[in-house]
Amino acid sequence: MSDAASRPLKDLRGVGPAIAEALSRLSLQTLSDLWFHLPLRYEDRTRITPIRDLRHGESAQVEAVVDAVERGFRFRPMLRVTVSDDSRSTLTLRFFHFSKAQAEGFVPGLRLRIYGEAREAPGGFEIVHPRYQRVQLDTPLDSALTPVYPATEGIGQSTLIRLAKLALAALPDDAELDVLPEALRRMAHLPSLGEALRVVHAPPNSTDVAALLARSHPAQQRLAFDELLAHQIGMRKLRRHLRAMPAPAIKHDKRRRRAFLDALPFALTKAQGRVLGDIDRDLAAGKPMLRLVQGDVGSGKTVVAALAALAASDAHVQTAVMAPTELLAEQHLRNFLNWCEPLGLRVVWLAGKVTGKARAKALADIAAGADIVIGTHALMQEGVVFANLGLAIIDEQHRFGVHQRLALRNKGRDGTRTPHQLVMTATPIPRTLAMAAYADLDVSVIDELPPGRTPVQTVAVSDARRDEIVERIRVACAEGRQAYWVCPLIEESEQLEAKAAQATYEDLQGALPDVRIGLLHGRMKPRDKQSVMDAFKAGELRLLVATTVIEVGVDVPNASLMVIDNAERLGLAQLHQLRGRVGRGAAASSCVLVWQPPLSALARERLAVMRETNDGFRIAEKDLELRGPGEVVGTRQTGEMNFRVADLVRDAEVMPKVAQAADWLLEHDPRAADALVSRWIGQAVEYAQA
Repeated sequence: MSDAASRPLKDLRGVGPAIAEALSRLSLQTLSDLWFHLPLRYEDRTRITPIRDLRHGESAQVEAVVDAVERGFRFRPMLRVTVSDDSRSTLTLRFFHFSKAQAEGFVPGLRLRIYGEAREAPGGFEIVHPRYQRVQLDTPLDSALTPVYPATEGIGQSTLIRLAKLALAALPDDAELDVLPEALRRMAHLPSLGEALRVVHAPPNSTDVAALLARSHPAQQRLAFDELLAHQIGMRKLRRHLRAMPAPAIKHDKRRRRAFLDALPFALTKAQGRVLGDIDRDLAAGKPMLRLVQGDVGSGKTVVAALAALAASDAHVQTAVMAPTELLAEQHLRNFLNWCEPLGLRVVWLAGKVTGKARAKALADIAAGADIVIGTHALMQEGVVFANLGLAIIDEQHRFGVHQRLALRNKGRDGTRTPHQLVMTATPIPRTLAMAAYADLDVSVIDELPPGRTPVQTVAVSDARRDEIVERIRVACAEGRQAYWVCPLIEESEQLEAKAAQATYEDLQGALPDVRIGLLHGRMKPRDKQSVMDAFKAGELRLLVATTVIEVGVDVPNASLMVIDNAERLGLAQLHQLRGRVGRGAAASSCVLVWQPPLSALARERLAVMRETNDGFRIAEKDLELRGPGEVVGTRQTGEMNFRVADLVRDAEVMPKVAQAADWLLEHDPRAADALVSRWIGQAVEYAQA
């Protein structure tokens, strides 16, 4: 790193103790930190838009004169400033947070330049909390786009823009700054790093404004490439680090596997057999398995995981099975007890709700070497000590992050060996996203459903046709079948119009007096939840009204009708998971998506995709396009993939080049690889040394 790069920001002109503290809250300590503190977006203040030409939802800059000022306190303090321009149109500026001095600063006749997002209101267009400045008739416009940076309390945009300009003035030449070898840059058709940083921080007049606003400018593509490459290298280093450790060599006992398979009421599909072969090879190799198993809803991932756990028991090591919700973990517990206890395996349950003597006994059993331990996040807690953990199975991977996977893995590290990791997800992940999110894992796909499954027919209907849907349920239940009615909330809310499960349950009891109905939601006591599920499985209840707690882990083959209330509020992945609760038997199954008008364009598109296909991978591709990668793989919460410039949807086509570049750098220029990771990821890559 150059001397300029490591120069502290407090050396810059105008950076006193207060600003230095605010900068440190943004993790900005050096010039290099500021070079890579990139704009979130840009504001186009190079032109003035007449008020009459404003469009709802679009940001614009207007120049207008204050006509009137009104302060109100009806429900909360509010400041309304009415302005007008030469187009003889008026605009309202609305402030909910303001000082007395700010309010007194607006006087009729004052000329302002105003920037913000326009929205239509009953009295015309308004902008809430606009950015504004006082101007004269001849005040020149900005000549370039204005960058908007991630900020924090105590430091405003104008200060960040000023400091970024000072930092850019200290950029060294490319030979010193750019860690990517020139050959690699040429191969990927990338501009130099210095050029890219100058364009992104301070776009010159000649910049393609549309490309910059669309984040497709070559300068942004260069920075996105570097960021994706740093992430890719970090994940590969993690993989290399883990694979260098010894792990128990696990070979299954053929007789016990045969007994297990013979006891099943079904035969494994070819896809299950192929994936089991991948796992067997990994487990026997003496190096830690790092495998992700993808399989659509109902493809039979759990039985493959149970066979892996049986093999671990054959090698006298323990298996931990971790699921994100108690409902899903309990489903695994029942399956593993049914399949594994008859073969002599000890299965232990540990979740947050297990307390007192039951918890003490579970912990003692785990420490004494129980074969299989099933639970939730509770498995990662400090007091949980395994005798000999050899296999960590993590279900619904997208609900956990890399750090949580490693926390469970570390339960089995004894200085000489590390556990195998088997990660499962029923959320199909597009290939390009898997390349980025799971670069540390090998991927197997169970791409075949068990025979006898019937495709689910999906329809979308307006809430106005509710009576027809209720009648459809009455007929299905009279014919001996069962149904789900899913509601997104537990109780009524003023903010959301979604019908609550409790209210729907009561409505349906009145409309269907001859149908036995159950209610299931996350706030019920575990014992009550279990008794409702047991009654539904046994066929004693014909209709189950539930919240989205039934999204995963519920298997009732006789249930052939799924109604999803307020379907427009749910994402594609969640809709697909819920639909997967039916179509698990031989009976023709249906899914009814009930929507409340008005329907947004995005919601309309989601419902259309659900009607058109049952293909989980197609749905995942569309979900990625509509919602972004952080939602699809669940990293929005874990912080792993909060990219500053890169976008896994927009930059998907570059991922193969990024993967090639990562391999090349690690082999030919490991120092450049380390420098890139340090620059873009910094402390966030500490898990690579975990």
